[in-house]
Amino acid sequence: MNLENKITETQIGEDVLKIENLHIEFRSNGIWREVVKGVNFSLKKGETLGLVGESGSGKSVSALATMGLLDKNNAKIIAGSILFNSSVDLLKLSEKEMRHYRGGKISMIFQEPMTSLNPVCKCGKQVVEMILQHDNCSKKDAEKRTLELFAEVLLPEPQRIFNAYPHELSGGQKQRVMIAMAIACKPDLLIADEPTTALDVSVQKAVLELIKAIQQKYGMGVLFISHDLGIVRSISDKIAVIYKGNIVETGDKDVVFNNPQNAYTKGLLACRPPMDYRPKRLPTVEDYMNEQKCEFVKILPSERSNAHSILYSQEPILQIKDLEVEYVIEKSLLGRKKKSLKAVNNVSFELYKGETLGLVGESGCGKSTLGRAIMQLVKTSSGNMIFEGKPLNHLSETALKMLRKEIQIIFQDPYSSLNPKITIGEAIGEPLKTYSIETDAIKRRMMVEELMEKVGLDAAYYNRYPHEFSGGQRQRIGIARALIIKPKIVICDESVSALDVSIQAQVLNLLADLKNEFGLTYIFISHDLAVVKYVSDRMMVMRRGKVVGIGEADSVYSNPSDEYIKTLIDSVAR
Repeated sequence: MNLENKITETQIGEDVLKIENLHIEFRSNGIWREVVKGVNFSLKKGETLGLVGESGSGKSVSALATMGLLDKNNAKIIAGSILFNSSVDLLKLSEKEMRHYRGGKISMIFQEPMTSLNPVCKCGKQVVEMILQHDNCSKKDAEKRTLELFAEVLLPEPQRIFNAYPHELSGGQKQRVMIAMAIACKPDLLIADEPTTALDVSVQKAVLELIKAIQQKYGMGVLFISHDLGIVRSISDKIAVIYKGNIVETGDKDVVFNNPQNAYTKGLLACRPPMDYRPKRLPTVEDYMNEQKCEFVKILPSERSNAHSILYSQEPILQIKDLEVEYVIEKSLLGRKKKSLKAVNNVSFELYKGETLGLVGESGCGKSTLGRAIMQLVKTSSGNMIFEGKPLNHLSETALKMLRKEIQIIFQDPYSSLNPKITIGEAIGEPLKTYSIETDAIKRRMMVEELMEKVGLDAAYYNRYPHEFSGGQRQRIGIARALIIKPKIVICDESVSALDVSIQAQVLNLLADLKNEFGLTYIFISHDLAVVKYVSDRMMVMRRGKVVGIGEADSVYSNPSDEYIKTLIDSVAR
């Protein structure tokens, strides 16, 4: 992905935002803790500053402080200033005065539009309300302006979107509605807080290009917040790297990327899977912070070729033949099928023991539905599935239970798949009880604690609850729960997509270690092509329910056989 920055030096003016010595504290369990520790950076009009760092680093907190949106009961600014247009200290404004700037002069695009759009209010009405709040115009003029904005942000059928509720739109369309709302009053400052994290690479590229085009049209200053350095590099003029509440490095984007000075920046750059070679292990931020010598041991093409010759000489462990999954989306008054959608359409492939098959495609292409169909979590319409020579179609309840012992799944969001009322030790050990593998409570706990240590969790955490863990730790809990009954196939359904790049590297290394130790076979589902290419032996690309390409991962990437695959590859932020 390459977004040309066409703004000239003469277009870049005075500081639209200047944050000086900002200190912020949060209260947790009655104790105040400093989370932003003297942050300093500035942004000029017409310029894009990429603020990059991991979850909890303080980047979003700094943005919320700028917008005056911090929770006043549990957050307080203890020092510093936030200057807007070189003259107004936003921290000294009353709430009434702040409303004049918020939305009108300063706007924000949030990470998850579904939670920031009102689900019971039509999209058009929400933008109209924003315009009426800040501009002295009639409702009719505001509605006309909203339709113009929807066309400007390249939403299809602006009138339909105007009358649609948020749940009726795709992720990319919802994000465009948020962008339209943010630019409705032509702000001087646009804060984009992780606006593309949950989007597919092609939609992500379109949203980034849209933000850049709008910035060039209106001459806004853009503060672009992300943990993904590839995305930040593609859109930013300058970079500021934040770590544990401190800015550790700033500078021109090319200088920072080509010659990083801080160990944390070096670690962030290194832990993203490279596209031009395959290291045996991904380095992590901790490797750099601990000043360990980071050697990149590459997997040679000859090594990979020899391993694949052995891998594919055996009989497949799983065979999928002409599989279809159909959803009824509209019924007649008599309950008969009127309109349907084939989420999985005539899909066939084979999976070999010890293989990692990468499954990639945009949201809605059918990849997750395929994974759930293999697990028998959704019903198939037609086709055959054969596991170790035995058909999986029409299994009895008992046989289905045993199938799920052999094939396990790791979900994208382990927090929603973990019971918040039971400890993580109980959650990990529950399959041992379900399958009567170990009925003795003491022995069961020993098995759980041993596996916890293997996935990088302290056994002392056994009695803690899911909410007490970070996203990366919760993902490790999900991995441990899937592996406790020693399955033969593990389906990883977007299991690293929501993680910071450094945590992602740790989890990918962990999955590789566990694969070697337990002889696992993976189906690795993701929309992140860089990650899929790195982990996979073969890669399968899906579009609109069909397989459009399958083959050795490096070959699929270097010689795409389909125009859609080429488009996906070209959309990857580097």
